[in-house]
Amino acid sequence: MTAIAPPGVHRRVPVALGSCLVSFAAFWVAQRAAHVSMIDLMVYRAEGATVRAGGDLYALRTTAARLPTTYPPFAALLFTPLTLLDTATMRILATAGNLALLMVFVRLSLRLVGHARVESVWWVAAVAVWCEPVWTTLRYGQINLLLAVLVLWDLSRRPGDRWAGVGIGLAAAVKLTPALFAVFLLVTGVVARRRHGSGGPWLRHARGAAAWFIGATLTAAAVLPYDSWRFWSRMVFAAGRVGYAEDTANQALRGVLARLLHTPEPGAAWMVTAAVVGVAGLGVAVAAELDGRRAWAVTSCAVTALLVSPVSWSHHWVWCLPVVLLLGTHAYRAAAVSALLVFSSYALWWVPHGAGRHELRQSGIELTLSALYGTAGCLFLLIAGVTLRNPGPGQDAPKIKP
Repeated sequence: MTAIAPPGVHRRVPVALGSCLVSFAAFWVAQRAAHVSMIDLMVYRAEGATVRAGGDLYALRTTAARLPTTYPPFAALLFTPLTLLDTATMRILATAGNLALLMVFVRLSLRLVGHARVESVWWVAAVAVWCEPVWTTLRYGQINLLLAVLVLWDLSRRPGDRWAGVGIGLAAAVKLTPALFAVFLLVTGVVARRRHGSGGPWLRHARGAAAWFIGATLTAAAVLPYDSWRFWSRMVFAAGRVGYAEDTANQALRGVLARLLHTPEPGAAWMVTAAVVGVAGLGVAVAAELDGRRAWAVTSCAVTALLVSPVSWSHHWVWCLPVVLLLGTHAYRAAAVSALLVFSSYALWWVPHGAGRHELRQSGIELTLSALYGTAGCLFLLIAGVTLRNPGPGQDAPKIKP
């Protein structure tokens, strides 16, 4: 006998959908009224044009800001279709595509935290589109949501799925930071094998991610041998090409320390701090995974990657979405509300920034505001660690069997 949904469900879904569409429409109007530059999208298109013209990819300087190419060569290959579109069409498609990706990311995030209501996707997306990382992603025409969807889709595969590793491998080939998820899978598999004699699923998943990363990278090397050599022998080590470490938009530990210490390069202080946070964060992620708490594992790994990367611009922090949802669906409602306020306040832009390198002269409240994302990330890892040691009521998650 077919189950009939309660009348309330039939009413809730259209209301949620309508609210989401209104929010998206308002967002679209607001972005147009703000005359958003979509400057990163212009860089992507210029990279694709350089590939098609056979130019020097890493000598490229484009837009009025003279921005360089910073991603691996494989990314530039993927950007070549952008050259077939006129600017107006490209902007529209990029905005619509990112809004669609936001819906997918919300759906995957809700599934990750164990929330299955259909209308929740619409409600969450309606709010999430206004948080600073998402707004800035669409403002610049960035690919953060695409990479996050690839990773989260990959980590939602069942053990033994033949597509396991595809998303992480391709995401890492486009932008190196997601490679930490492959490291997380590898370490989990190794620890599981030593403890229980069986870490096969995680190790196979890690091998799949490595294979897809290597395959994509070798493809780029075959098409762009000179650019690939330059990137992997030199550019990959030149963190300064991306921008000033102290820039207020840099919410990685390196940026926070550069502003705190009033130095353009925190050097050893950053390396030591990043190493400690990296080991601790990855340890929390592995422990959570082995305890069957996939949501805590994935979000801990994502936050760790953002913190230890040399540069994590504010728009890279779209992973705040599953973090807030995870905290909100467990026993950390106050933390969830606080995190939502942090990532929706745009407070890091309230401090002096821009030309003149004002960030090197911050003090007091300015330092606090410009460190909000990094601080929130560290506090989340602390909460995750405490949760694993002392799981309270409502914090248990379904166990994941290897």
